[in-house]
Amino acid sequence: MAFTRKDIFYFQRPGEENTADAARMAVGRARELGLRRIVVASTSGTTALRFLDAMEGTGLELVVVTHVVGFSSPGVWEFAPDAEKRLREKGARIVTGTHALSGLERALSRSQKVSGGSRTEAIAEALRRVVAMGLKVAVECVLIAADQGAVSVTEEVVACGGTISGADTVCVIRPAHTASFFDLQVREIVAMPRVR
Repeated sequence: MAFTRKDIFYFQRPGEENTADAARMAVGRARELGLRRIVVASTSGTTALRFLDAMEGTGLELVVVTHVVGFSSPGVWEFAPDAEKRLREKGARIVTGTHALSGLERALSRSQKVSGGSRTEAIAEALRRVVAMGLKVAVECVLIAADQGAVSVTEEVVACGGTISGADTVCVIRPAHTASFFDLQVREIVAMPRVR
């Protein structure tokens, strides 16, 4: 029988207070597996900067996936200019793309003229509710990064997402493009909130 034994870390509760630990775990697992990239969700740049600090001197590449312009307010990009500048100076790649697991579907489900959910939103809700919000975020960020060419679909990455803000979920994913969603594989869960 061939198997690999690995610890999974469980945070007592979801949220931003887990970010520093999630960053350390992401770096540790990437190095153990010999992976080159860590993908992290960051709305304002704060979480990305914490990951950048944790990755210093490791040779790992940081891919930051942000909300699209207009996500919270029409015409507004929520990413802080000073965070963007520092991240780019340190070689991080910042990707801004339409949410792969909602995008246009959200406009339809929120519309008063068109009602009902969609299969895409059902997938997002299943990831969010059955495993963790951070897993849904990590999966979506990897899809967006793959679609933008920031990660290869042939190399595993460590991907990190969170619940509302910060990072509380760390996993290893073999990426796929959004159009090939079912080729994506969550190969490991390194850390996640135990209670959601």
